[in-house]
Amino acid sequence: MSTDQLANIGVIGMAVMGSNLARNLAHHGHRVAVFNRTTARTDEMIAAHGSEGDFRPAAELADFVASLERPRRIIIMVKAGGPTDATIDALIPLLEPGDIVVDGGNAFFEDTRRREEKLRGAGLHFVGAGISGGEVGALEGPSIMPGGSKESYAALGPILESIAAQVDGEPCCTYIGTDGAGHFVKMVHNGIEYADMQFIGEAYELLKGLGLSHTEMADVFATWNTGDLDSYLIEITSEVLRKVDAATGKPLVEVIVDAAGMKGTGTWTVQSALNLGTPVSAIAEAVFARAISSSPDLRAASQAALAGPSGAIAVDDRAAFIDQIRQALWASKVVAYAQGLDEIRMGAADYGWDINVGEVAKIWRGGCIIRAKLLERIRSEYAAGSLTTLLEAPSVAKELAASQDAWRAVVAAAVTAGVPVPGFSSALAHYDQARAPRLNAALTQGLRDYFGAHTYRRVDKEGTFHTNWSTDGAEVRED
Repeated sequence: MSTDQLANIGVIGMAVMGSNLARNLAHHGHRVAVFNRTTARTDEMIAAHGSEGDFRPAAELADFVASLERPRRIIIMVKAGGPTDATIDALIPLLEPGDIVVDGGNAFFEDTRRREEKLRGAGLHFVGAGISGGEVGALEGPSIMPGGSKESYAALGPILESIAAQVDGEPCCTYIGTDGAGHFVKMVHNGIEYADMQFIGEAYELLKGLGLSHTEMADVFATWNTGDLDSYLIEITSEVLRKVDAATGKPLVEVIVDAAGMKGTGTWTVQSALNLGTPVSAIAEAVFARAISSSPDLRAASQAALAGPSGAIAVDDRAAFIDQIRQALWASKVVAYAQGLDEIRMGAADYGWDINVGEVAKIWRGGCIIRAKLLERIRSEYAAGSLTTLLEAPSVAKELAASQDAWRAVVAAAVTAGVPVPGFSSALAHYDQARAPRLNAALTQGLRDYFGAHTYRRVDKEGTFHTNWSTDGAEVRED
């Protein structure tokens, strides 16, 4: 086969995400080799969409690899874990030094680091690419977060940038960093997504507590989507709330089982944050909220045994309180973004990645699930100066200060009415903890020293100290 007949990129895995990504590549003029372990699925994709571009289907993996120009660029879109490793192991003997293997699934970043090291030893490039946007994004333009070597991005980047979402003429794709950096950033993106949806759910419960109908709530979210809360998730919340179930005539959300599922990325975000020692409490509360929603025995026993307010909220000015909910939702959302970006900053320092946080905000502006108007402000603030945390950015800090009275009023009203708002309250607690000149950690250190001789430091002199609590009470220097 002559060079101009070879495919310039290949996709393995013809489930919905993989086939949509292959179609997106073809729509942008790329010659796309496609393969699936079950050939029938490849045949189905070609039968349905083969007229959309230049596809090169293969029934055997060796033929698929042979149909690609050098350096070979192969995107794997199969289930995370064992299936990904099995696909990589089958590919390695068929590849040559300099070829590039891309994992476009939701892999744990430590697995990506392991795979990158393994393939690097064989002279191959391994790219962990976070791809966000779901089925529609894969087809029409996702946000793409590729990690790996800079050399691999030089060969792969232009293709990925061509199929990514575009905002103001800029692709929502950029080189993130070495080995697992891309999947780490995608993991945190999903953690923020968990928090964002939890906050929206809490706003929904508060509006329901005010007595709004589902149509009225849908109208509120539609209005919010025209202002600072303008985002994909707010937009689709209005659509979901407006949907009526054809079978029962009830709002669809009233007939959906009240238990939220998880696929692991939110949990990974929290676990990784714990390992790094970076606080992501609002994201963690969103993960735990899904966990309790999916604990039917615990909920049934508690509903039978526990008393509390009904969840009805009485206010003198309903419109004013709805606007306070809007402010609490925006402020909480900012804290979740700040926590996620703090985790990226800490992860980059710990793993040796040179991640540009402003560039991360830039590629999240389109294509991905958490795309929002707020991200342009975040990008601008990080571009304007070095930030330790988003919360200190001048425009952000000013609006948080302006929103905090409403934020506190909403949390207080929710607690009084018995409406659970773990996300709102945790985000507010993070705000107060971050700005406090002193926390309760000094007492914690005193207690730790008392029962475990864990020592403490002093504010007035250098050194590490211990008090002889069980003997003479004297303080001794330990270092």
